Amino acid sequence: MRRGTIARITMLAGVARALLSRGRPRVARPARQLRSSAPLRMAASTLEGLRNVAIVAHVDHGKTTLVDALLQESNVFRDNEEVQERVMDSNDQERERGITILAKNAAIDYKGVKVNLVDTPGHADFGGEVERILNMVDGVLLVVDSVEGPKPQTRFVLKKALELGLKAVLVVNKIDRPQARPDYVVDKAFDLFVELDATDEQTDFDIVYASALNGQAGTEPDALKDDMTAILDAIVDSIPAPEVDADAPAQLLVANIDFDDFKGKLGIGRVKQGKLKAGDAGTFGAMKGPDDDCRAIKINDLFVYDNLGRKAVDEASAGEIVMFSGVSDIQIGETVTEKADPQPLPCLEVEEPTVSMSFAVNKSPLAGREGDKLTSRVIRDRLMKELDRNVALQVEPQDSGDAFTVSGRGPLHLTVLIETMRREGFELEIGPPEVIIKTGDDGKKQEPYDAVEVQVPDEYASNVVDLLNRRKGEMQDMGKTDVGDYTYVKYLLPTRGSIGLRTNLLSATRGTAVIDSNFDSYRAFAGDIEARDKGSLLAFEDGEATSHGLLGAQDRGQLFATPKTAVYKDMVVGVHQRPGDLRVNVCKQKQLTNMRSATKGIVEGLSPPLELTLDSAVEYISEEELVEVTPESIRMAKQRGWNDKKKGKK
Repeated sequence: MRRGTIARITMLAGVARALLSRGRPRVARPARQLRSSAPLRMAASTLEGLRNVAIVAHVDHGKTTLVDALLQESNVFRDNEEVQERVMDSNDQERERGITILAKNAAIDYKGVKVNLVDTPGHADFGGEVERILNMVDGVLLVVDSVEGPKPQTRFVLKKALELGLKAVLVVNKIDRPQARPDYVVDKAFDLFVELDATDEQTDFDIVYASALNGQAGTEPDALKDDMTAILDAIVDSIPAPEVDADAPAQLLVANIDFDDFKGKLGIGRVKQGKLKAGDAGTFGAMKGPDDDCRAIKINDLFVYDNLGRKAVDEASAGEIVMFSGVSDIQIGETVTEKADPQPLPCLEVEEPTVSMSFAVNKSPLAGREGDKLTSRVIRDRLMKELDRNVALQVEPQDSGDAFTVSGRGPLHLTVLIETMRREGFELEIGPPEVIIKTGDDGKKQEPYDAVEVQVPDEYASNVVDLLNRRKGEMQDMGKTDVGDYTYVKYLLPTRGSIGLRTNLLSATRGTAVIDSNFDSYRAFAGDIEARDKGSLLAFEDGEATSHGLLGAQDRGQLFATPKTAVYKDMVVGVHQRPGDLRVNVCKQKQLTNMRSATKGIVEGLSPPLELTLDSAVEYISEEELVEVTPESIRMAKQRGWNDKKKGKK
């Protein structure tokens, strides 16, 4: 596909800057390929009628909307079918939060070529999904916003793709935005390829401009067509077809797990070589790495992707992405291979978790009123089930026996799991998020750091800098944005300091800050970070909050509780206006008189309560507090024995 004149000039400028900055010509290095314990084989054939491509981008750059447009272009839906937006985001939380959490597959037919599309998450906390999905494809559509350009998660996903030797097509999306700057975005994208040591072949990427929301795309930013054929042409022309050896022993690396109410556990992966057959007992085995034993399995049903659904087949050849049933103990990272000649692939390696939280049995005075899954056994079974498909998660039982330490890639990664369990009927007590500390080679403590980028109106820039400095951040860059009266700041910030940062930044900038963050690396321990500057308002006794009690308590701070809210002693009912905790009697009754009722004239004087969500509660709590999560309620409270511990410290 031909690039436009602007794109050519931009790319040449990027090459010149990259070479000048390095001071020497860049020597292309061979892309790192997945190693296999099997002997090296030459590809027997190229499947020109198949393309496997993943769509990757930073959060909110339009991946899922782009998939919608490609599905519409391919006539996947009936003319009279009502199609909702972001059709690939089928999970309830995905629709509520407006983000993609789980990778999903679809397949379309274009000019006689089957295109397997994989929609991947854009948020950094779900990077584990992206890492393993990239092993199933031959190329990626790198979607970049036409104004913002490459962002932290763009760098992360592109780095993973380049390391696997994948070819990319750059899609500059949202080109219809008034502030669109395609030259700048293409220039920055090329610089990013060079910084990540892409090969010469990988840097020779095709560029397509699109407005996925309007269903338009083209090879020039000012000449879009009213369809998405430009992107589909780029996929067919630029993404390499799978090179396979269909006669070699079968080999499939399980990259994802799904569940079906009737079929049970389903394994998902790409057939690397050979052929898989349904209902062939005794032929296939599963093993995790070359040192594992090969156990016999039977594939009951075999499916390939067809539009938004799946289609049963008797056989699937190398190059195809498939789903299979019948193996109840299959795990992500295992290789399905022929038992007579086992040839396992290297097990998937996913980056280690950085944040942990405690999941415990709910022991509050209000426990058991709303949920039906209360015991440590059912909580453990549910967490073990989650490990089947969430490879970036780790679960360890605590000594008490009724609590578990759950580790993930960030607070959002864990709160999504908590919200899912809550909707399933679980009741839990959640401890505050804690970063995972490691010991370096020099024997000193190390902690995770995040690369944080904030864009904010110029008038609030000093507030942002002050807040990040107080959280032990290290400034990397600061300057004016090219569009509007905005300042950007880039910091390396301890992950401890980034917990709760979003709420504080939005407060300090009156909701105008745009925040992006991504895990950077483990670095030297930063020392103590200042604690929360305000204490909590605690319920004085068990009971039900009254209007009279709340009216008296709101003079001490901002409240979470409302009239008729059930409370118990030491439950957090608000934020104190000063440091330190304060008990308030929100259950206090007003005495009746012969002149007026006890509640007359009180409700009008109450201030609106603070909104309490799971995410805000997890960000708010300190090390002495916990979040009580039930199917219908979210409460915060002091941990049992906190006052005794406090006296002991004194």
